[in-house]
Order: sequence, then structure tokens, then C-alpha cells
Amino acid sequence: MSRIEAVITDFGGVLTSPLLDSFVGATRASGISLEELGKAMAAVGERDGVNPLVELETGRITETAFFARLSDQLSSERGERVDLDGFGELWFGQLEPNQALIAYMRELRERGYKMAICTNNVREWEARWRAMVPVDEIFDVVVDSAFVGTRKPEPSSSSAPRPR
Repeated sequence: MSRIEAVITDFGGVLTSPLLDSFVGATRASGISLEELGKAMAAVGERDGVNPLVELETGRITETAFFARLSDQLSSERGERVDLDGFGELWFGQLEPNQALIAYMRELRERGYKMAICTNNVREWEARWRAMVPVDEIFDVVVDSAFVGTRKPEPSSSSAPRPR
């Protein structure tokens, strides 16, 4: 049996509170239901031929463009103007660090494990998520989908780091 030398973790929903809780809280605060948001995302994906969340989390579109597309779709469906400007802040406002797991990650680092974080994230949110976790203190490697152009669980691509 081989010895474990490294630990890889995710950010959202692992080093934080559950992502669904953040979406529920943000949709309540915005007046848009989770179901409406999901339908709008699916409609945009069908219309554009690509999942807008994948485009956002791989850095191919900006946060502004993502929310503009969803706002337009929701406006069309509701028959009234819907503006999702600020939704990202609402979502992040619902997210809480998982302090117990963060402390455990720090302990693993101190015990000599190589530490990595692999996250599907939004380019414009980098400062926010890094402020929630002592990333540079704990992790040797950071793989952020918005900067490498691919996201988990996509099959490997030319821009994704390869296991050795």
C-alpha cells in the first residue's frame, strides 16, 4: 500500500458552508426563486449552445456578462425587467468558512503533507474566496478553473495540470 503524501481539497461546499445554502439565501434576497434561476440558466445554455456557468467558471465570460444573460432571460420569462447586478455579493454573503476543516488542513500541512486546492470558481471572485481561507499559508498548489480554463469534472484538457 502506498503512503499518502498529498491532500487535495475543494473550496466551495468543503472549506465553506454548503453551496446550496448560499444559492437559497441569495435567491430569497434577490426575489428570484432557485427554480427560476435554474430554468433561466438552462434556457440560456440551450439558446447559446453552451452552459453559461461553465463559461463563467472557465473564464470565457465575465461575471458581468453571465449575470446580464441571466437577467435578460429572467426578464423575458417574467415579462418585467430583472436585474441580477449584485447577485454575486448576495451569494458570497451567505457563504461561511468551515473553520474546523480549515484548521484540519492547516494541521495536515504542519504534519508535512503537500496541500492543494482545486476549485471551480469565478475570476472576479478570486479576492473574495481567498480572503475566506488562508490559501497561501496552507496550500502549495492552487488550481482555479477560471484561470486554467477547465473545470472539474471535465476530462483533462491541454491547459489542465496533469498528474505525475
